Amino acid sequence: MSNELIFILTVLIYLGSVLVLYKVFGKNGLYAFAVFGTLLGNIAVCKCVDIFGLSTTAGNVLYASTFLVTDILSEKYGKKEASKAVAYSFSIMILWMLGTQLILLFTPNTNDYISESLKVVFGLVPRITIASLIGFVVSQNLDVFLYHFLWSKTGNTKEKLWLRNNGSTLTSQAIDTIIFTTLAFWGVYPTNVFLSILITTYLFKAVVALLDTPFMYLARQIVPLTEKESFSAKSLLN
Repeated sequence: MSNELIFILTVLIYLGSVLVLYKVFGKNGLYAFAVFGTLLGNIAVCKCVDIFGLSTTAGNVLYASTFLVTDILSEKYGKKEASKAVAYSFSIMILWMLGTQLILLFTPNTNDYISESLKVVFGLVPRITIASLIGFVVSQNLDVFLYHFLWSKTGNTKEKLWLRNNGSTLTSQAIDTIIFTTLAFWGVYPTNVFLSILITTYLFKAVVALLDTPFMYLARQIVPLTEKESFSAKSLLN
């Protein structure tokens, strides 16, 4: 299967999964995806791939999908709930970094066959995670701020939803890309490869940001099952 087809499938799978989790579990489903996206994204970003002839990383779609989560929370529940997703993901990334390094401290026995592979993957975690933490906190909080700034200017109108969604996400992801790519990969790759990763990383994130707009409109119409149950319970009590 070609990388291009995998890219298209991951866009549909990850963005679709956000809506499914939201429908089934409500806000908790969105929080869960935010944590999942940031953790797996920290591993996937270590893998360099070529898509449509451009050098980039395998974690772009997954990480970009987390911005859809905060935008849905901003749109449906407000700034406080969107900020919770950022706080949860940040806290779990700290534990993730600590946990992976503790695993590496164990001395393997003679039956072990995976320790060296874990060193390769988890050995990159501190730099990748620290870069991701800084980029994540800055960009996601900026995304929430810009979303509500645009909301204050446009009002809670369906017609301007695309502006709130794309304006906040495209800007915040540009900041995230600059911070993360510089801290994670500067000096790791030759300058030409680094610049290629920097440019193409934002390019693919921007593509995902534009593609998530229809999913944002769908999310606005979704009533989670958990909220339907809550509404039904209140109706019975009344």
